[in-house]
Amino acid sequence: MDNLPKCGANYVPLTPLTFLTRASNSYANRTSIIYANVGFNWRETHERCCRLASSLRSLNIVKNDVVSVLAPNVPAMLEMHFAVPMAGAVLNAINTRLDARNVALILKHSEAKIFFIDYEYIDKAKKAIEILMSDFQMPMPLVVVIDDLDSPTGIRLGELEYEQLVFQGNPEYVVENIDDEWDPITLSYTSGTTSEPKGVVYSHRGAFLSTLSLILGWEMGTEPVYLWSLPMFHCNGWTFTWGIAARGGTNVCIRNTTAQEIYSNIALHKVTHMCAAPIVLSIILEAKPHEQRQIMTPVQVLVGGAPPSAPLLEKTERVGFHVVHAYGLTEATGPALVCEWRAKWNKLPREEQARLKARQGLGILTLADVDVKNMESVPRDGKTAGEICLRGSSIMKGYLKNEKANSEVFKNGWLFTGDMGVIHPDGYLEIKDRCKDVIISGGENISSVEVESAIMKHPYVVEASVVAMPHPRWGESPCAFVILRKDSNLKESDIIAHCKKKLAGFMVPKKVQFVEELPKTGSGKVQKNHLRAVAKTFVVSDQTSKREKPIAHNQNHEQILVLSRL
Repeated sequence: MDNLPKCGANYVPLTPLTFLTRASNSYANRTSIIYANVGFNWRETHERCCRLASSLRSLNIVKNDVVSVLAPNVPAMLEMHFAVPMAGAVLNAINTRLDARNVALILKHSEAKIFFIDYEYIDKAKKAIEILMSDFQMPMPLVVVIDDLDSPTGIRLGELEYEQLVFQGNPEYVVENIDDEWDPITLSYTSGTTSEPKGVVYSHRGAFLSTLSLILGWEMGTEPVYLWSLPMFHCNGWTFTWGIAARGGTNVCIRNTTAQEIYSNIALHKVTHMCAAPIVLSIILEAKPHEQRQIMTPVQVLVGGAPPSAPLLEKTERVGFHVVHAYGLTEATGPALVCEWRAKWNKLPREEQARLKARQGLGILTLADVDVKNMESVPRDGKTAGEICLRGSSIMKGYLKNEKANSEVFKNGWLFTGDMGVIHPDGYLEIKDRCKDVIISGGENISSVEVESAIMKHPYVVEASVVAMPHPRWGESPCAFVILRKDSNLKESDIIAHCKKKLAGFMVPKKVQFVEELPKTGSGKVQKNHLRAVAKTFVVSDQTSKREKPIAHNQNHEQILVLSRL
């Protein structure tokens, strides 16, 4: 049997581009995209992608050229996830929250040939191009402006416009066969929470397999109505940019992730699914009465990006959302673990269910293996911590032009994530911290995530982040930065007293700093390195947690520190 040949019928490289072809053939008249007052069906979306791919080729885009895009969750962004690789090129979706210099750095590093710019980001893009040409001495890429389909603005930067390229392209464009499923399909840049952003290369094979795994792991049925609350530039929308086509679903695109946009679109379009970082759950919970809508059927929410606390999950479920927790990273093509729910857990108290749901769970189907290592694999006791390691076909090809970084994360056939975790006896993994965020106090390891979760159980706490601060006796001790509800007048002592009821004594924060905002990366992750820098300025003795000099005071004489400018 080893001598049987490979042929065109049984050896077809894996690529998510086949999902669009299938959607066009099988679900031609189903609604594919809704954006404000504009809508398309899958036949039209397929044709638009063919036209755009054809126009890209006419602009001399060839295999492995990088095409960058700076845009929110609009139809063009979704279409380019198919059209750019259909032209043989590699899509680079840039984080819209980055400043102009970082956008320029990405354009330089990726050597982008074309730069698609949504009209909303024209000013930022102009500055980025100026920096690219003046500071980095790089040629200007070809610029294409994406105008608003719903209410055209007429804004231009050069001669090319997105809808013009779509109109001029050939609707009968024939996609060239993918020669090698390991060819690159997208280039995504990390958020830089622990280092400088790095270019992560995904393969057609990895994107295909990760998409299927998430559809199965989330138990997404046919004809989902998916709300784009998660930016498509985050790991290509956790691969759901391709996955909704695979299910013949509807993409509901929104330009801004606000409570009003979320609630109104859920009610108007009967949304069934959405993805979100924990911050989006907070936005939902903090919605004003006039922004809220009654949710008649539970909306399935896949949560990831940062470890959500059990209290946050419990509060979200109470208002009509059914939460599934996932864990992943850019290097793993988005979510790599999903907390699969077990029917027997339905009998448990709601608080216990939320605690179980906060765990990161089991490896997706296309991961060959998941482990937690401290030199060797740790025992499955839910206590012994080590570094989370992954391997499988859905892992990135590697970092672009960065062999040093590749050698640091790929070791002995594993991708080392830099996250600390434990494995419970039932096989479910739980993240405890980033390796560099573990607080070591008197020789004891303290999980900042665990302390944050305890603080979040207080009903007046909106958000919390915990880092290490110097301590004269213990070396380090926990320092909490807390955002309170606007109607709260809690004091530092109230939070500490609350923590004493929830945590072992050595884990209780020695300092609580109330803040108006937390410094975050473009992907919404708290920049703990900035918080650690602030915490180092605090002076704590064995007897007190008061600072020598207050920073500022509000009307309740509690210290308020604004960190958003860090």
